[in-house]
Amino acid sequence: MKDVSLLKEALFRLLAEKGARLMGIADLTGIVSGSMTTGISVAVPVPRHIVRDLQTAPTKEYYDAYHSLNAQLDDIVSCGAAFLQENGYQAYANTTRVVKADSNWRTPLPHKTVATRAGLGWIGKSCLLITGKYGSAVRLSSLLTDAPLPCEEPITESRCEACTVCVHACPAHALTGEMWHAGMEREALFHKEDCKKTQIQRMKQATGIETDLCGLCFAVCPYTLRYLNFHTS
Repeated sequence: MKDVSLLKEALFRLLAEKGARLMGIADLTGIVSGSMTTGISVAVPVPRHIVRDLQTAPTKEYYDAYHSLNAQLDDIVSCGAAFLQENGYQAYANTTRVVKADSNWRTPLPHKTVATRAGLGWIGKSCLLITGKYGSAVRLSSLLTDAPLPCEEPITESRCEACTVCVHACPAHALTGEMWHAGMEREALFHKEDCKKTQIQRMKQATGIETDLCGLCFAVCPYTLRYLNFHTS
């Protein structure tokens, strides 16, 4: 497929058929090395009823959805990479099987970086991606390719303005309230160890499962509330 606009259209159609609800193309020149400097970001929303429940406490249903949505995203980006390879390009899917966070919660290329560069949203005071349609109630994945796809305009600054809802809601008091801009250190936004400790405590108390999942900060975000109250999926 020679026309890259038609290639992008066909790729996005495939990703949507597989369940992606937000998609964007990122220019990752200077961020990744090698020839695959085009990133494709995809997102799927967390179901509304699960997000509403998180406003009270973590749930087993959220734990299950977290893993099932990750599996769905693995399938989405794997199919996208295969499609691009079939059209003569290099492509690599950043699935959960091949991308592992280290002990400092870092990956070589965070999905959030690809998402902001692809125009899907910005990093909120929660240190999570915020999208206009779903707030932070999304799971993300990405893939890399050397296909010269037309890229979206990156988002490089926070749009949270004076809002501090997530900062005040955080039971760990782990969020600093700083405004994000591209290139800033993650530690300026939140205290990782305080966050992790409290997530484990809340999840174990609510479900008996000892893992670092909480969700309160994104469940109360005003952009997430717009999704819960107004947007269709």
